Amino acid sequence: MDRVAAIDVGTNTVLLTVAERSGGKLSAVVERAEITRLGRGVDRTGHLDPASIATTVAVLARFAAEARALGADRIACVATSACRDAANGREFFQAALASAGLTPEVISGEEEARLVHRSAFSDFGSPGRPLAVLDVGGGSTELTWGTGPAPTGRRSFQIGAVRLTERIAAGDPPSASEVAALRAAARAALAEIREIQVQGHLAQAALVAVAGTVTTLAAVKQALPVYDGARVHGSELSREDLEALVERLASLRIAERSRLPGMEPKRADVIVAGAVLVAEALSLGGFPRLTVSDRGVRWGLLVDRFGTA
Repeated sequence: MDRVAAIDVGTNTVLLTVAERSGGKLSAVVERAEITRLGRGVDRTGHLDPASIATTVAVLARFAAEARALGADRIACVATSACRDAANGREFFQAALASAGLTPEVISGEEEARLVHRSAFSDFGSPGRPLAVLDVGGGSTELTWGTGPAPTGRRSFQIGAVRLTERIAAGDPPSASEVAALRAAARAALAEIREIQVQGHLAQAALVAVAGTVTTLAAVKQALPVYDGARVHGSELSREDLEALVERLASLRIAERSRLPGMEPKRADVIVAGAVLVAEALSLGGFPRLTVSDRGVRWGLLVDRFGTA
């Protein structure tokens, strides 16, 4: 039995995959995700919140212990946007080492995008066929494009569902003018996508979108009573679907959103901003629809570090 694990410590969520390797292929043994909001307030203060550090470290320690108990003798662990941007990231790393026996590797937005692209290509790509990959996280958004497992181009934008929610103070539910402000801020932050599209880099490319915002949107559209990765992974959302989801979610109070079938309750407060980011990215890139992937950085990390013998 050859088992390995990957942990992705994001701005909003900590994710774990334990996989078994056989014949150069990886198959999931266990997958976990827990929202800890490590990046709460980082955009405003430049520092990680002590309570968020404690919550995230506790989840990280639990995930690491589970991975080891399942026989994963090697664990790759990375941290993304929040830790890149925080002045006190060292406090988190010291606590993580003490509690979980791991020191997360801080990866750049470009490296994050490369790993996500590799993961998406392994499931949905084919050599020579243009593929674009969108990753709307809590603190940043990445876009990659290319015709192989390594992207030929990539961009990282310092905007995500948590960051946009914190930048545009909105009511509960947001007013029409506040939704318009979210859209304007998203368009401004992602404006370079239009330039990339005009330059022809996205011509005829199929779009795959990853991470918790888009998987939640797919689960809500399907009204899943319990999250089912098999039904979410590979499903599609059209631009019309996304516009309808933005309108529906923005019309509800946070408490009402949290009760929707398919909604992760801890994501209800940032899902409107996340949905706006996805919708604006599609519009700017000229994509009529996207394919949903419920795999992301951690799967790219597994393939990158452990995919071959």
